[in-house]
Amino acid sequence: QVQLVESGGGSVQGGGSLRLSCAASGYTYSIFSRACMGWFRQAPGKEREGVALIDSDIDSDGRIRYADSVKGRFTISRDNAEKTLYLQMNNLKPEDTAMYYCATRSTGWCTSDQYDYNYWGQGTQVTVSS
Repeated sequence: QVQLVESGGGSVQGGGSLRLSCAASGYTYSIFSRACMGWFRQAPGKEREGVALIDSDIDSDGRIRYADSVKGRFTISRDNAEKTLYLQMNNLKPEDTAMYYCATRSTGWCTSDQYDYNYWGQGTQVTVSS
């Protein structure tokens, strides 16, 4: 069974940086490298939204997409050998405050629809103060 565990959240002031990690277990290297991986976030009272998505390196050339609100500030990456997903977040803003979730689906290409994802982590809280 696939398990995703996020880490790296915390409280920072606006303009600061955080790096989130998501460690996957239950995936072999081969399966992980072929899986879509994504970061989503949910702020209180709001719907969960896709933040950054990265397709399989093998099946979809590792295509990356970002939400418009984070373009130029966030960077998603994956280490297939370590079966880990990352999200580098720079120039954080108060509106980035949310619970951040790692998710994966059993195909190589990602969608922005949270209901297409099979597995989710428990989330890590990011709080940005002004």
